[in-house]
Amino acid sequence: MIRRVHSGARYVDPALAADALTLPECPLTPRELETLRLAELGTPVAVIARRTHLAAGTVRNHLSACVQKLGAADRAEAVRRAREAGWL
Repeated sequence: MIRRVHSGARYVDPALAADALTLPECPLTPRELETLRLAELGTPVAVIARRTHLAAGTVRNHLSACVQKLGAADRAEAVRRAREAGWL
């Protein structure tokens, strides 16, 4: 394997490749992921809004969409599900 890579060939770990092929597609938009990533740390909506240059209502809408799309009960559960799925 090392000689193959050294000669310019590629090597992909079979387990990593299998995981990549079996992971479900993320239902969240890039902006929803961004707001959820910031909310993961318990960041208040107003701070997320400032950091993302969005209105607070838009941030709340994005977070609500994350909860709904992931079938979560709340923001914390949405973060947990997204993290477990490998999207965060």
